Amino acid sequence: MRLDAAAIRSNTFTMEWPPRSGRQSEFLEVDRAQWFVIEAARERINPAQADFLDRLVGLVTPRGV
Repeated sequence: MRLDAAAIRSNTFTMEWPPRSGRQSEFLEVDRAQWFVIEAARERINPAQADFLDRLVGLVTPRGV
């Protein structure tokens, strides 16, 4: 199965913006989706989230490879 990253649409969330203004504004949770090989993803991801990539690789890599 292939997933076209350009076809992905984000959810939105609402928050007060500007702060302390009393105005509620809606924002996208994700500004865009894009596919990367794991090495490029590791360079781009927030370092605090790098463990996610390790767990993902562990789930999708066949055992014995």
